[in-house]
Amino acid sequence: MPHLHMEYTANLSELNADVALMRLNNALVGSGQFGAELDIKSRAVKLETFRVGTALAERGFVHVKLALLSGRSPQIKKQLADSLLAVIQDLGPWPTEVSVQLCVEILDIDREPYAKALIGQ
Repeated sequence: MPHLHMEYTANLSELNADVALMRLNNALVGSGQFGAELDIKSRAVKLETFRVGTALAERGFVHVKLALLSGRSPQIKKQLADSLLAVIQDLGPWPTEVSVQLCVEILDIDREPYAKALIGQ
């Protein structure tokens, strides 16, 4: 725990998803909220089919969703969201011809029904 999902639109051609995930993971480790770096699981999905609004203008987005075991305060969640947003803001350069929206969403996962097993090292 936690689970980080990053979705980004295909028109953000300069975005390096591997670098983005490493930076996001490092921000989570640096927050001091998680026991071990190997607990952080992140993934990125490039969206080939997407729509932002209704205008025909060139638009795109990066959406980071962080799922955490329940119990953290709203203040901690806000700090995590702000930290992750700062990371994705710094991922540019962003294409000048694309209006890009960056957003972070923090979700709670109920502790009771969550199960995890570690196999190997």
